[in-house]
Amino acid sequence: MPKLLSINNYHYPRGGAEVVFLEQNRLFAQTDWEVVTFCMQHSKNLSSDWEEYFVDEIEFGEDYSLWEKIQLAPKTLYSFEAKKKVSELVAATKPDIAHCHNIYHHISPSILTTLKQHNVPIFLTLHDLKIACPAYKMLNSKGVCERCKGGRLSEVIRNRCLKGSLLVSGLAYLEARLHKLLSSYEKHVTKFVVPSKFYKDKLIEWGWPAERFVYVPNFVDSSSFRPNFEPGDYFLYFGRLAEEKGVDTLIRSAAKAGVKLHIAGAGPELNRMQQLASSSGADITFLGYQTGDELHRVIAGSKCVVLPSEWYENAPISIMEAYALGKPVIGANIGGIPELIDSNHSGLLFRAGDEEDLANALVRIEEMPTEDIAELGRFGCSWVENEFTSEKYVDRLIKIYKEFGDIDN
Repeated sequence: MPKLLSINNYHYPRGGAEVVFLEQNRLFAQTDWEVVTFCMQHSKNLSSDWEEYFVDEIEFGEDYSLWEKIQLAPKTLYSFEAKKKVSELVAATKPDIAHCHNIYHHISPSILTTLKQHNVPIFLTLHDLKIACPAYKMLNSKGVCERCKGGRLSEVIRNRCLKGSLLVSGLAYLEARLHKLLSSYEKHVTKFVVPSKFYKDKLIEWGWPAERFVYVPNFVDSSSFRPNFEPGDYFLYFGRLAEEKGVDTLIRSAAKAGVKLHIAGAGPELNRMQQLASSSGADITFLGYQTGDELHRVIAGSKCVVLPSEWYENAPISIMEAYALGKPVIGANIGGIPELIDSNHSGLLFRAGDEEDLANALVRIEEMPTEDIAELGRFGCSWVENEFTSEKYVDRLIKIYKEFGDIDN
């Protein structure tokens, strides 16, 4: 039985990367692989047979004292604890493949050297742009930012790209500079797995060799979705309520278009967005944070899902979920979004940040005959069922693993 060492900071569904990590583990376990997990200790973690090897918790949301922050800083850059524990875990389990997801800060890239020393092929899924951009997203308070291109990493400090903080941005710079000097990613990662073609192209544009990347799109388990092609009477945004998500633009566009909009989600901008919605006079309902079956019900009851992002989104699973539930998608023409929307077949694209263009797209769907909207939903649903299934995801990864590991599966 082949053995997969699956690595991520958190072992609970904290965000999109964690969902992919946990689902990948579940799928491989069903495909007769033994899955060994390596994560960080956390009170919300799901149980694991390997948690005795997990690294000690670092939770940046906690109110650490200045002295505690000073003590933690070196560990977030390069964790000797993680190196030691992953070495012990590899010796105990002898994995055939190591697949990393989000390892920055908590586990740190220090483990890559150790895995390489144990001759374990290393795959790293890029859920963000961290290997190029110290601030992860190529985004700061002024919008999309590519100032670090060409190795000018100090731009992250100059522009205070992380939380507007000189200290946090400075730590991000030190981390990026350290791992650049150590060639942590260049020397040790066998292949970078990219869920969007956009991320692959962007990283190549920034100087990474094309052969280091392999495109493996995200997936949904379509068998767990029940599509409803009958259009509802409201447009829907679901996701985090943060400035870069473009929800402000959507609110203003909904007011211009005179359409009904439901917003499902939580985040730091909730109160401000509620005030904006109220002052706009638009017909907007905030549903709060939704998940599981209730979220599926909200999506299935909508007319169309809207993804108005204003940053380099990777490969939003929310689009696939909308399709799987029979709904078309209006999406911003930025990042990896356009490659998941077949314009006029599964939905519509608009210029990111352009509220007039988005309002026009909303009106087009609003005025479209019911059967035409349903047809957009059917196209998207068929696309998911053919291209973005969990079975294809596993097959694609195993095919790549076999190129670099001695795997019989």
